[in-house]
Amino acid sequence: MSIKVAVIGSGPSGFYTVDALRKGEKDVQVDIIDRLPTPFGLIRGGVAPDHQTTKKVARVYEKSALADGVAYYGNVEVGRDVSIEELKDMYDAIVLAVGAPRDRKLGIPGEDKTGVFGSADFVGWYNGHPDFTNLSPDLDTSTVVVIGNGNVAVDAARVLVKTDEEMTETDLADHASDAIQASPITDVYMVGRRGPIEAKFTNVELREMGKLDNCVPVIDASQLPDTVEGEWSDRDLRLKERNLATMKEFPDVDPAGKDKRVHFSFYSKPVEILGGDKVEGIRMENTKVENGRSVGTGEFFDIECGLVIPAIGYLSDPFPGVPFDADNGIVVHDEGRVGDNIYAVGWIKRGPTGVIGSNKPDGDIAATQIFEDVSEGSKPGRDALDALLRERNVRVVTYQDWQTIDAAEVSGAKPGAPRRKFVTIDAMVAALD
Repeated sequence: MSIKVAVIGSGPSGFYTVDALRKGEKDVQVDIIDRLPTPFGLIRGGVAPDHQTTKKVARVYEKSALADGVAYYGNVEVGRDVSIEELKDMYDAIVLAVGAPRDRKLGIPGEDKTGVFGSADFVGWYNGHPDFTNLSPDLDTSTVVVIGNGNVAVDAARVLVKTDEEMTETDLADHASDAIQASPITDVYMVGRRGPIEAKFTNVELREMGKLDNCVPVIDASQLPDTVEGEWSDRDLRLKERNLATMKEFPDVDPAGKDKRVHFSFYSKPVEILGGDKVEGIRMENTKVENGRSVGTGEFFDIECGLVIPAIGYLSDPFPGVPFDADNGIVVHDEGRVGDNIYAVGWIKRGPTGVIGSNKPDGDIAATQIFEDVSEGSKPGRDALDALLRERNVRVVTYQDWQTIDAAEVSGAKPGAPRRKFVTIDAMVAALD
């Protein structure tokens, strides 16, 4: 009898798990459950809209979704439409692949002011994620401060300063495109506690900042060391040397005819968001790096701004019915085993680290553990889930339904764009009806 597995979450870690299960030596039936009608998780809702090449990995995931023995249950939320306890009765194994959708807080005074939006929320807004369609950030400001020195920070900065023409071949949500192009933003400050060597940009993203049509990168050349010092792996050393070489080219970028600037501000940490109810500025403290740690110097400066976007990391939400480590923002597990034939993969397991491909080993490990722990199937799986969802009148979106939604988005695209996204669940479902 087939081993019945439910994979909760359809992002990269979920699909890598499905692929590993399918390639195993045992017979499996896998059901992917996602609370959204649309699959692919951060590929759709997190990858920058102007990075369409990165999004093409979804084609690989689609092969798994359409494979024999695999089914997709979109628009089904665990904890709302079906409980984890009910799933445990239906499936021989359950895999949690729900990611880390919540922003890590700054922990400084004023971060609750209007005009402070965590990067998960802000990126979700411009990517058309249904959770953030109504975010409505006020972009009526000349200056934005993005806190963080990683790819998410540089993505947010880049999207805010690109021209309409540069964003033609993207799937930037219409509401975001309209707001960004109408905004008077001229300066984006990207601030980080440590220096340029410690920054976590990948070089492709960093190089883009020197090639923008209407924006010039601004960097203090005195903050750039001659060489990369410190103990690094060979891979990290090569990356940091490439990044340093790229940043040394920024002062030579000709600002003529360019109206906007992205300021790379290193050795700066936020200590307070300034203003009344709404953001009016941010107070920063100069720092230095000692033994790899950022240390405040007691010297402060202010940046006037109307929008602050912290991009300092993500946290997972507690998952209903599963033990949770609130300090680390992950489920409690032993090398991925949560207990009661429940397993964790991706960011809910190890925190928000790595790139898309970093999730593949988690899927391989989970599949191996399931095959070790479950000798053969004994649960009803899909038949029981279908019956329960019909009884509760849940509008399930199948993978074939998603293909219909996908086709409608593609056909509705503006010239040059890959798609025009539906940005609410109601609109997605309506496209099927």
